[in-house]
Amino acid sequence: MKFGICNEIFQGWSLDDTFAYAHQAGYDAVEIAPFTIAKYVTEISAAERARLREVAARVGIGISGLHWVLAQTEGLYLTHPDAAVRQTTARYFVELVECCADLGGTRIVVGSPKQRNLMDGVTYAQAWQWATDVFRDAVKRAEDRGVVICFEPLAPSETNFVNTAEEGRRFAAQFSSPAMSIILDVKAMSSEAKPVPQIIRESAGRFAYFHANDVNLKGPGFGDVDFVPIAAALREAGYDGMVSVEVFKFDEGPEAIATRSREYLRKVFG
Repeated sequence: MKFGICNEIFQGWSLDDTFAYAHQAGYDAVEIAPFTIAKYVTEISAAERARLREVAARVGIGISGLHWVLAQTEGLYLTHPDAAVRQTTARYFVELVECCADLGGTRIVVGSPKQRNLMDGVTYAQAWQWATDVFRDAVKRAEDRGVVICFEPLAPSETNFVNTAEEGRRFAAQFSSPAMSIILDVKAMSSEAKPVPQIIRESAGRFAYFHANDVNLKGPGFGDVDFVPIAAALREAGYDGMVSVEVFKFDEGPEAIATRSREYLRKVFG
């Protein structure tokens, strides 16, 4: 398995410095939130994409992909009743694929709870079909560019659309494409009735990314979640991809979050 960390943890840091510190802390890759570079990925020039890819390579660290992909954007929505909004969103997901691949990344994590919530008058079946249609062109482009779009099941406290790994797997399966899968996130899985290791085993071969965090919104090892059975379940599921640290509370500061999380994961995974 490989280990990554999300760059928004390093608030106020340049990506150049983030790459260097993440490498020093023992990570294999950095996962990028586009809003830390520009409001829209279309505003990140080809030259800057190439520069960031080169800087990461020079440091000796990978770029795993993108997440928080609709954060701080406007006018984008997966399940909006207005077809024009959905068409704009569909085009933007194609642009996200291009940006991810240009950076050397292979995964796009789609959480975006606020941009997928069912609006008044929209049925679940309508939302399901609309969201499916939004992804179609991006999935085709992702196939061409070696990118996997990972839809993220999230807790009911965050969104009312796709709350379980089972739902996520069913959503991704519609595309019958290696370029569409799901991500499993410890915090999100902890909202389900099933134990996290069981969800991992049931999802074997059907998830393409993994977020390591705690229900307290901090890093692995910063709370009560025991990652020993989680690591065992990942091995049992045959998962050998990225385990990426994603946190939402930055109280300890980036250096402590990065180093302590990596030390804990090293201890748990061996």
